[in-house]
Amino acid sequence: MTPDLMEAGARRVAEHDTLMQTASSGDREASFGRVLNGAEPDFAHGVALYLDGITVSFDGFRALNKLSLAVNVGELRCIIGPNGAGKTTMMDVITGKTRPDLGTASFGSNIDLLRLRENEIAQIGIGRKFQKPTVFEELSVFENLELALKADRRARAGLFARLSGAQLDRIAETLQLIHLLPQAQRTAGLLSHGQKQWLEIGMLLMQDPKLLLLDEPVAGMTDEETERTAELFLSLEGKHSLVVVEHDMKFVDELTEGRKTVTVLHEGSVLAEGLLSEVQADEKVVEVYLGR
Repeated sequence: MTPDLMEAGARRVAEHDTLMQTASSGDREASFGRVLNGAEPDFAHGVALYLDGITVSFDGFRALNKLSLAVNVGELRCIIGPNGAGKTTMMDVITGKTRPDLGTASFGSNIDLLRLRENEIAQIGIGRKFQKPTVFEELSVFENLELALKADRRARAGLFARLSGAQLDRIAETLQLIHLLPQAQRTAGLLSHGQKQWLEIGMLLMQDPKLLLLDEPVAGMTDEETERTAELFLSLEGKHSLVVVEHDMKFVDELTEGRKTVTVLHEGSVLAEGLLSEVQADEKVVEVYLGR
């Protein structure tokens, strides 16, 4: 790594967690300060995420209306619904960007997400992938993953410390998983849109997330990139819990494999839930979403 790149990384590594947890358009103040004292979610009951009666209003408009949802440990859950259904607001609540007016949100059986700040929620193992990729474009693919390692977050210590053999192996495994091993030394800004999406997913994986929230991950991808992304997500199932918000029904079909639960949101509530074939045949879903 050259001195210029190390300086660039040093300036930005302190922002890294917030960058991947915030939308590209916001100017919100970073949520730093409190550090969790070794809190670990308890998944003994098999539930990774539980939302109950979540209500969020903006200037009288209810973005979420008594939303209740449960995602099991290791589950890959697809969330579909028309624009304005509340999908993004739901993710904002889970990650601490938005505080609900009513309801509860739990990670495992013991962690109240509504009492935590955004950076603390990231620390306990919830990672969010936005539609627009946010990577360090002036650094290489390898350097992006190096910065994302869940280790000493002090900029200088993180950048100048020699990587251990185990860390190098982990980066190599992640590069292989996200289909970017041949691109390891390529500048991230030169990657295709789909490759940048994979890189950001890889950066999230470097932080050992237990739950991944993925917002329209294949938007703008080629057919080949979309197929590879489906393969990637299916390989993560069971090792991580995944919530995928998506409009591409072909992609949803590939992910659900005819056997996984799909949740349909409408006007801030769950409209229908079941196998993809079941929700596609639901007259209410056809009327408000699929029939449009």
